[in-house]
Amino acid sequence: MIHLNTELQILKTDILEMWNLVINQMSKTSEAVEKADCDIVNEIKANEKRVDAFELKINMDCENILALFNPLANDLRFVLAVLKINYNLERIGDYAHNIAKLIEDTTFSKNSLKETDIKNMFEVSIKMLTDACESFEKEDTHKLQKIFRKDEKLDKANKNANNIIADLIKKKPEDIQSLLNLLSIIRRLERVGDQTKNIGEEIIFYMEAKILRHKKKNIS
Repeated sequence: MIHLNTELQILKTDILEMWNLVINQMSKTSEAVEKADCDIVNEIKANEKRVDAFELKINMDCENILALFNPLANDLRFVLAVLKINYNLERIGDYAHNIAKLIEDTTFSKNSLKETDIKNMFEVSIKMLTDACESFEKEDTHKLQKIFRKDEKLDKANKNANNIIADLIKKKPEDIQSLLNLLSIIRRLERVGDQTKNIGEEIIFYMEAKILRHKKKNIS
C-alpha cells in the first residue's frame, strides 16, 4: 500500500507542474497581445486542454486521498488547499484562453497598449502567480502580503480602464472593436489577480491554519 506521504508528494508535484503551465500560459498571452502573433495564440489554445486535464487528475487524486487515507490536521489542510488552488489555477487558465481568443484577428495599436499600461498589468499578474507558486513550493508565506498589495494595483488599473478606453474611442472611433477587446482583456487580468489572491489565502490556511476571508474585522 502506498504511504500517505508519498501520495501527498505526488499531489504537490502535480499541482506545481500545473501551476508552471498556467504561468507559461499567461506569459504567452502577454507576448501574443504585444506581437499579435497567431502562432502563439494557437499554442495557448492547445495548452488549455493540458490545463483542464491537470484539473481533473488533481481533483480525482484529492478525492482518493480523502477517501483512502482519511488525512488529519496539516495533511487534511494541505489536500483541501490543493483542491481550491486547483480550481483557481484552472480559472486563470480559462482567462488566458479567453484572452487568446480575443486576440485572434485583432491588432492593438501601440498607443492603446501604452495608454492602458496593459503590459504592466500582465507583469504584475504573472509576478503574483510566480510568487504564490514559490511560496507554496517552499512553504514560506513571506511573499504573500506582497501578492495582496499587487492585487490592489490590478484593481486600480481595472477601475481606471473605462475612462481610458472611452477617451481612446472618442479619438479613434474606427478602433472601437479592438479597444473593447482590450477592455475585456483588462477585466480578465483583474480577475487573474483575484484568483491569485484566493490562492494566497489558501496557502496561509494550509501553512498557518488561518482563513483570511473569514477573519473578523476589528471594529473601532
